[in-house]
Amino acid sequence: MSATPGRVAVIGGGPAGLFAAERIRAAGHEVDLFERMGSVGRKFLMAGKGGLNLTHSEPKAAFVQRYREQATPVGEWLHDFDADDLRAWARGLDIETVIGSSGRVFPADFKAAPLMRGWVRRLRAQGVRFHVHHRWTALDSERRLQFETVSGHVSFAADAVVFALGGGSWAKLGSDGQWVDALRHVGVRVRDLEPSNCGFECDWSPQLRERFAGAPIKSVCARWQEVDGQWHTRQGEFVLTENGVEGSLIYALSAPLRDQFNRNGVAELRLDLFPSQTREQLRQRLGSPRRGETRSKQLARCLGLKDARLALVRDCANKATINDDDMLCQSVKSLAVPLLRTRPIDEAISTAGGVRLDALDNQLMCRQLPGVFFAGEMLDWEAPTGGYLLTACFASGARAAEGVVAWLQNTPYT
Repeated sequence: MSATPGRVAVIGGGPAGLFAAERIRAAGHEVDLFERMGSVGRKFLMAGKGGLNLTHSEPKAAFVQRYREQATPVGEWLHDFDADDLRAWARGLDIETVIGSSGRVFPADFKAAPLMRGWVRRLRAQGVRFHVHHRWTALDSERRLQFETVSGHVSFAADAVVFALGGGSWAKLGSDGQWVDALRHVGVRVRDLEPSNCGFECDWSPQLRERFAGAPIKSVCARWQEVDGQWHTRQGEFVLTENGVEGSLIYALSAPLRDQFNRNGVAELRLDLFPSQTREQLRQRLGSPRRGETRSKQLARCLGLKDARLALVRDCANKATINDDDMLCQSVKSLAVPLLRTRPIDEAISTAGGVRLDALDNQLMCRQLPGVFFAGEMLDWEAPTGGYLLTACFASGARAAEGVVAWLQNTPYT
């Protein structure tokens, strides 16, 4: 084994790629980082406009379960680099973090730009070489990489490669998913990308579209069915849109609802619009209409069912149900909202699918392509919002970097 430092290419300038570059460079290897956009971390910075939810303070056992079917492999990454480690890493960049009321963890100033600027500055000082406006197009068995740049075609030979190209959403920020076909071409097993943390389309009436698009529906309880047939509930809020529904509650349920589509071709969301009251209590409150009072005014006066909520009920229940007290009270406790499809993948916060984990070894190296590693959202896992996405991206970057260093130590350099 040679003592000469290896030459490593990291492709993708999001958190997973940057963190892998940092760890590999710290081990003494030469690192060149390639980014298709004009600067790194664009999706990270966009996420920071909402305060940059770095991670979550949830206990580790519950934290790991957020990764659903991939809880076991992602849990292994998190064993080596978890939420506490991420907070300590941010502190090393002079970024203190705070825990919000929901348990989410944010930079104390709720800004992403200072962290990203400090991080890139430190990486440059450590010797990581940045190459922007480099779109990766091809890879051969000898780890020779091909890029398209503003100046034309560029080739780069590396001793090891880390791909961290992101998923398939927010293409304007760099993660367009075009790597799927290129990787399949060289034998990498990839599951089709699907939207995650996304909205859904509904067949709304013109009245709802025109009058209530953008209206929030707060303090409701959603029920949905998982693959195992079990029903689950979650309380929260969402937003009616011109095309359907979106917002925190919908995003949290997007994976099981999408799975319903994949299994059955249809999906249904059930809503309890009055989670703090029983059907019998609602029936007692409803009472009798006053003289000359319309049904709409009666529902508004007795139940507070009006405006966007009433429009939602009118779109999801028939007229006979709305005009019958018992049937109405039953309906608003389990309102069936038919979903037509997910919104387009580019609108999603993140994506599911990607490079199959069973195509990689424990250190995220491709079994078919020795010396080629993968990290971040381009891997086949998903998680809800709340800091879980970013934490796993960092953790996978750390795992891939560890793999690169171990592999180079046991492989003669060229």
